[in-house]
Amino acid sequence: MSETRTLPRASGLARFKGANNEGVLALVLVVLIIGMTIISPSFFSVGTFFAILRSSIVPLVFALAVLIVIISGGIDVSFAAIAIFAAYTAVKLTGSGNFDPGLIAIVLFACLIGALLGLVNGAVIARFRLSTLIVTLGTQGIFRGLLVAYIGSRYIADLPGSMSAVSTSNLISLEGGGANAYLHVLVVPVVLLCVLIALMLRRTMFGRGIYALGGDMEAARRAGFSVVRIQIALYVLAGVLAALAGVFHVILGRNANPQDLVGTELDIIAAVVLGGASIFGGRGSVLGTVLGVLLVQLINNSLILVGVPTAWQRTAVGVLLVIGVGIQAISAKRESKRVLVNDEVKE
Repeated sequence: MSETRTLPRASGLARFKGANNEGVLALVLVVLIIGMTIISPSFFSVGTFFAILRSSIVPLVFALAVLIVIISGGIDVSFAAIAIFAAYTAVKLTGSGNFDPGLIAIVLFACLIGALLGLVNGAVIARFRLSTLIVTLGTQGIFRGLLVAYIGSRYIADLPGSMSAVSTSNLISLEGGGANAYLHVLVVPVVLLCVLIALMLRRTMFGRGIYALGGDMEAARRAGFSVVRIQIALYVLAGVLAALAGVFHVILGRNANPQDLVGTELDIIAAVVLGGASIFGGRGSVLGTVLGVLLVQLINNSLILVGVPTAWQRTAVGVLLVIGVGIQAISAKRESKRVLVNDEVKE
């Protein structure tokens, strides 16, 4: 009798918690929103919600790129350098001579650059089996150096007309009553990207291969997955996503600055880890990543609202990252002990 009552509760709790603690993260978000609303009643408004969504556009696309790399068991810190390299180069070359090839052409050109830079990461990592952190740390410096030395180091204020038009386009505009709220149109492609990446990870052999690599690379190889091809392809995809994030950043900021973006890696990696992606590889979800990005952006907005200096905002994100990794390490130890106990019982 007692067992039949306990099991449904446990399973219900497990369903709420989610495979990657998505339920827990959603609960933390709700508690934080309630807390900030009590401190500042004006916080709970459509304008604040739209502002958080706008500030999450670029970080979320970055986070999708970092997510697939972390699931595969790697760490990529070059995504920000790839993003500004691709976006700035696309704007500079396509916008020179007052020639505007159109937004789609600019985006495709930036994605091509991002794919090539991602290919460099993937080829070096896959072919020589080097540490992903060391390789991407090195290519980050290389890409930044090449950008400033050979592409340009000047701030570009005049964007091509097609990009400028999108920068002022809103999906929803609410005006009146002294409070205006605007939801930028770039939310739409970001939502589509989230859906596509989620479907890729869940429904395709490529997505399963990414999880297999993160679980055990040698086991994935024995299972028939082409480890080299998957690694190269996922870093190319990460490069494309980073390039898209770079273009979105330029559009939202209405300028192209080669000094932008680099230095934001901590926030993105923290968001992905807080979203349940295992730093050891083999686990992670798009839903958890979305919640992780929203949590980091909400915390940053909350700290600004209560007057906390920017330096302390970085500290808060760093603390969250350490806590997230620490929880994962403890969970991994408990899981390994549980497996050992089960093996001993079977014997």
